Amino acid sequence: MKSTPPVDQYTIHCPRLGHQIPFSYCRSENQGLPCFKIIDCWYDHFLIEEFLREELAGKDWDEVFKHPLKPKLALLAELIDKARKHQDT
Repeated sequence: MKSTPPVDQYTIHCPRLGHQIPFSYCRSENQGLPCFKIIDCWYDHFLIEEFLREELAGKDWDEVFKHPLKPKLALLAELIDKARKHQDT
């Protein structure tokens, strides 16, 4: 298996979004960092973990894959709060 990502015309089904997406989206959808599920979704298509370990700095790897996930409700509340603060400025 190769360690280079597929071209953008190659898409897979995203379990989070429910439709086809290219690797480039998965690679940057988390505020410029990869989606936390990127390894689960792409491991069958190429050597994703090897690729990401070479591409990501240690702190970025930890931020994406080592931090516990926030519950969806807490994340939604944070996003609403950010939007309100942004609207007030």
